[in-house]
Amino acid sequence: MSNQRTHYVTTTDGVAIGGSVHGQGPPLVFVQGVMGDGDLDWQALVPHLSDRFTCYLPNLRGRGLSGDHPDLSFGRQVDDVLTYVDSIGAPSGLVGWSLGAGLALAAAGAQPDAVDAVAAVGPGMPGVMDEHEQAALGAAVASMGELAAEGRLTDAVRAFAGFLFTDEEIAVADDASYFEAAGRYVPNLLSFFQQQMEYEGPTPDDPVVLAAISAPVLALHGSDSKQPSDAAGARHVADRVPNARIQQIPGAGHAAPLTHPEALAEPLTEFFSPARQPA
Repeated sequence: MSNQRTHYVTTTDGVAIGGSVHGQGPPLVFVQGVMGDGDLDWQALVPHLSDRFTCYLPNLRGRGLSGDHPDLSFGRQVDDVLTYVDSIGAPSGLVGWSLGAGLALAAAGAQPDAVDAVAAVGPGMPGVMDEHEQAALGAAVASMGELAAEGRLTDAVRAFAGFLFTDEEIAVADDASYFEAAGRYVPNLLSFFQQQMEYEGPTPDDPVVLAAISAPVLALHGSDSKQPSDAAGARHVADRVPNARIQQIPGAGHAAPLTHPEALAEPLTEFFSPARQPA
């Protein structure tokens, strides 16, 4: 990653949201997934895009360069994304993965003029999961909590990843020391899931939220994803956002930013470049 620098903004509740910045060109803001941080989740992808775009990698509150706060609610983190995007001072695209895809979509629905295009990679939408998937998610969170209570944070985040990642994806993440680095966020992650159980605000699977999005949206999912909800979530978005389309990433699963960065960079480059051409 080239020309690295940092960009910070302070939220209305006093949290500093920080992220590294790479490259030159039109701005893209990358919203991380649920387990890692901005740099962990996007470090493999950004080198394929930083020659064309300025890539901002903000961290969720309590992760990476960002400050912590007890309020980790989904709605609060949507506000964080919007505050960060607004601080850039130029029309920006949003790229979100998993939870980050949901945050990006909810942000675009809440303030339709805030972003000029959104790419949702494997959008995390528990609302489209069937009973089997929902039960598996609950079991993964419970297993993570049990391992965390024993102080086994790396094992805890790896156990949760088993819900989303195939064995091959887990091996790639292990080789990159992804779980070892993300383990320190397990207490934050457990708190987030606890708050999600009590959250009653707008969600990214809400048809009203999606129908409010005026920006073009690209819903991406891996052709070999372990979870049916990856494809179902992408279809849910494409069917409800007025200007949306769906695209598969061949050979990828849920962890496409980690395992198939070049294959993911291709549709992102194609999608975001025309959006910035003069009308």
